Amino acid sequence: MTPEEVKTLIEAGMPDSTVTVTGDGSKFEAIVVSADFAGKTMVQEQKMVYATVNQEITSGALHALTIKAFTPEEWQQQNA
Repeated sequence: MTPEEVKTLIEAGMPDSTVTVTGDGSKFEAIVVSADFAGKTMVQEQKMVYATVNQEITSGALHALTIKAFTPEEWQQQNA
């Protein structure tokens, strides 16, 4: 898989999110910014993102995905 393919899967499963994916082969890191994360725990946020790529993880096409999830407000504070 390519970073762009992983990005497309996450964006399709989480409309209105902003996604950046880096990595190569089968190991990737995704930064996902979504208002849907508001009020969620870190585990809940990660489950939301993993659900968008679960088929690829199950098939072995995607081996590892590190997720950094932020609400838009958290992302703005992170980058201030």
